[in-house]
Amino acid sequence: MDNTLTGMGRDYDFILKLDEAVPSSDSTGLPPVKYNLFVEPGECVFVECRDEFRSAQFADFCAGILPVKEDPATGKRRGAVSCMGLDWAELDERRANALRGRIGRITVESGWIDLYEMHLNILWPSLHHSRAPYDRLVGEAVKLCQSFGLPGLPTQLPEKLSALDRKRAEYVRAFMNNPSLLLLENPVSLTAPVELYNAFFTELTAARERGCAVIWVGAERSAWSGYLQQGMQRFRLGDNGLLK
Repeated sequence: MDNTLTGMGRDYDFILKLDEAVPSSDSTGLPPVKYNLFVEPGECVFVECRDEFRSAQFADFCAGILPVKEDPATGKRRGAVSCMGLDWAELDERRANALRGRIGRITVESGWIDLYEMHLNILWPSLHHSRAPYDRLVGEAVKLCQSFGLPGLPTQLPEKLSALDRKRAEYVRAFMNNPSLLLLENPVSLTAPVELYNAFFTELTAARERGCAVIWVGAERSAWSGYLQQGMQRFRLGDNGLLK
C-alpha cells in the first residue's frame, strides 16, 4: 500500500505532542489521567516504567493506536495527541497509516511474522507505508545490517536466527527509512555485546542529528545512564500517569 501524507508541511514545533490527553484505557493498562509531553525534533526523552504492558500501551498512545478518551456527557475528546503537527484523531485510516510510516518502533514482543523470512519482516513496514523504491530500501537495510553486526540482510525465518541476531534485525527495522520518531520499549540490554550496544547509540545519535525525536521507555535507568545528558527530559510512568 502506497500511503502519503499529501499536503503536510513542516509547520510544527514538536514531533510529538500530548496535550492534556486522556487515554481510552482501563485500570489494567495505561491510567486514564491527563498526559502532557512535548518533544522537539532531535530530542530524546526517557520514560521509566517497569510494567511492560503499560509501556506498550504508552507507545501505542503516542502512535495514535490507543485513542484519546471521549467525555460521555459532551462527546468531546479529552485532550489531543499529535505527531508532526497532525492530530491522530482527525486522520482517516490511510493518512494515519502513512504517518505511522514515519515512526520506527522497538517493542517488547518484537512482532516478527514467523511465516515470513526475516528480510521481509524488516522491509515490510517501509514497503507498506511509503513509496520508497524496493532496491533503495534493500540497500539501506544491508548497510544497517552491517552496522549492527549482521553480514547482510538475513533471509532465514525468524526462528532460525539466534536471539542476538533477532535483536540486531529489530534495530535494523526500527531505523529503516529515516524515521521522524522512534518509540523504543526497553531497546537495549546491558548483557548485550558492547559492539552492539555502541552501534545502537551511534545510529540513535545519527537519527537525532537528522531531526528524529526519540521516546525511550525502559525498566532500568542504568540502560540509558551512559547516554543521558543535561537537559534531557525524564519521566516515570506509573499509576498516576506520566510524572517528572
